[in-house]
Amino acid sequence: MNQQTTIWDHITAAPHRSLFLVGALQGIFTLLWWVFDLSGRYAVGGQAVNWNVAPTWAHAFLMIYGFFPFFIFGFLFTTYPNWMNGPKIKPRAYLSTCLLMFCGVLLFYAGLIAGKIVSVAGVGLMLAGWSIAIYVLLKVLVTTAPQDKRHAKVTSIALVMGWLGVAAYLLWLITETAVMIDFSRHIGIWLFLVPIVLTVSHRMIPFFSSRVLENYVMVRPFWMLWLMLACCVVHGYLQLINMTTYLWVADFPLAGCAFYLSYRWGFLRSFRVSLLAVLHIAFAWFAISMTLYGLQSFIAMYDGKIMFGLAPLHALAIGFFASMILAMASRVTLGHSGRPLELDRPTWLLFLGFQATAIIRVIADILPSAAVISPVLYVAAGLVWLVCFILWSIKYVPIYWRQRVDGKPG
Repeated sequence: MNQQTTIWDHITAAPHRSLFLVGALQGIFTLLWWVFDLSGRYAVGGQAVNWNVAPTWAHAFLMIYGFFPFFIFGFLFTTYPNWMNGPKIKPRAYLSTCLLMFCGVLLFYAGLIAGKIVSVAGVGLMLAGWSIAIYVLLKVLVTTAPQDKRHAKVTSIALVMGWLGVAAYLLWLITETAVMIDFSRHIGIWLFLVPIVLTVSHRMIPFFSSRVLENYVMVRPFWMLWLMLACCVVHGYLQLINMTTYLWVADFPLAGCAFYLSYRWGFLRSFRVSLLAVLHIAFAWFAISMTLYGLQSFIAMYDGKIMFGLAPLHALAIGFFASMILAMASRVTLGHSGRPLELDRPTWLLFLGFQATAIIRVIADILPSAAVISPVLYVAAGLVWLVCFILWSIKYVPIYWRQRVDGKPG
């Protein structure tokens, strides 16, 4: 290592380094806490703990707002200047976001034991870090020259929706008003996470595919993106007003569009290049999850039965969100460290472990025969996810505090 540079210099050299590093740590913390809670709650191992925040709502917050956003901000701080030919984000901005959100999430954990007021302070810090990020990204959006900014506009709106979701969660912690927690979780999934991951997929999957597949024709129908985003809004609204028997009205079109895009983007052809295949596999989970959502809603409309429980949600959260985050983070980490854009066998196997996590968790709710051992499957899914994420972090996290292998800055 150059004697004039330090580990801190490398961690702060680019937005994704600090935010992906903290995101990896936070992913491990979140999964460790959740597996611990599940094991005690279902008497699989240990004893149940009385947390100061209901574990279901703490888990929802940590996943929606305390895990994925670190990777999302790390990605967008890097890509916004590239997408719109704008100035690079200054270290002060992305480090402020990273440190405030990380300190905030640590306080949230502490509050689970020490007292709710500590969690309130933590969420307040996270909201402050989120505010800085939105300001900086919107500045890039507004000040760059006129051009095609459709993807950036959608992701910017989704980030504002996420901010509102965090604010609603903060109000729920303070007032315990049920409508606030409902608003926070539904807006967090359907107006924040789904629109961002969907829009980034719409932009990047065809682009990456065109770079490695011969005679590839990029397909990016914006009318279909607008339709899918509108369906996300409808789904979120229907859930918020508890009209879940009509979710199929939005979910079946979402599933149809997703299956169509998977086909047109070359799902089968993507398996020629593993670094590309992981993106396509992750996106296929979106089609699967929306099919499950639609079927469950349609069946419930006729006989009132909830057939699949939380299986659609976990197909979405683990299969689509988590897999896409892992795929994108791996690609960004490799590309921005000067390493070849090739997914080695260990990372491929870890990605397959993520798929096993999603499958185990979905099966636990779908198969009637699995009902007896569902608690064990819940813990098993969490353990598989945790182990795979720890191994991924051991492999990729050290890259964030090391110099690029090609000697270039960043």
